[in-house]
Amino acid sequence: MAKRKAHVQSLAVQLPQFSPRDYTSFFFAGALCCTITHGAMTPIDVVKTRIQINPAYAKHSMLSGARLVVATEGPKALLTGFGPTAVGYFVQGGAKFSGYEYCKRKAVELVGSPDAAVKYRTAIYLGSASVAEFFADIFLTPLEATRIRLVSERGYASGLITGFTRLAREGGIRELYAGFVPILFKQIPYAIGQFTVNELCHELAFRSMSYETRCNLTPAKKFSIQLGSGVIAGFAAAILSHPADTLLSQINKGHGPSGSMLHRLHVLARQAGPRGLFAGLGPRMVMTAGLVSGQFLLYGAIKEALGAPPGVEIHKEESAVTL
Repeated sequence: MAKRKAHVQSLAVQLPQFSPRDYTSFFFAGALCCTITHGAMTPIDVVKTRIQINPAYAKHSMLSGARLVVATEGPKALLTGFGPTAVGYFVQGGAKFSGYEYCKRKAVELVGSPDAAVKYRTAIYLGSASVAEFFADIFLTPLEATRIRLVSERGYASGLITGFTRLAREGGIRELYAGFVPILFKQIPYAIGQFTVNELCHELAFRSMSYETRCNLTPAKKFSIQLGSGVIAGFAAAILSHPADTLLSQINKGHGPSGSMLHRLHVLARQAGPRGLFAGLGPRMVMTAGLVSGQFLLYGAIKEALGAPPGVEIHKEESAVTL
């Protein structure tokens, strides 16, 4: 017990001093984990987007929708938008994960003490996720607009470069960033669900263990905790962000009245109703559970391979900030 108290006290008195190299590692780990997982989920996202914006797909399930895409457009259609998805989530994922690491550490520093960090840990998770996602979405928005246009309009362009070029030429910066506000409404709740729920799930898992057990977890046990926490966080992220995801697809398709973005979102949400806003939620929950759990597993593995240090962890059971 004395050893455990001394260990906790030593952890509580300092925070890691991340170097520029550490943040570079965080960026590349986040970039790779997001581009790999989002790229792999492209077929699911194609069908989900069709269900959201195409009346012909509205009553289809994930499997029947996929069969309809293949029957009408060929198997290659399931990979529509792969280019902007991979590139967009490479830069977005890098900015989000490294930004979250930075903001969380800075927030713990700003609250002044480890005990205060524990007390306000949920607010720290929420704020760090929101700020990191805001800046990450600046990079994501034009590429997401290109992806949705490629998926929703058959024959719009042959790929990322031609699609982005056409969208920029015809609509300019305004069209490329037409979805910025709705993408914030989508991605910030998504990030909140992803990071906050994952952190809290880990805390619950660790709280049920003794200190000695936690220090001697087997690789299989660590994997099960990471996977389970990631799946639950993925479900939360999907539910919180799905209404805005539906509206984003509609905005990028050009639906809705003229006027301010908030007015357009309000009108589209009223027209869709609760049922319409949550159309395609089932497939997206499956997709997001796979995305989030896969991202956290890959992020940890890539960080370790790059020699990056662990991030700041805040655990109530120890009343301490740990490294």
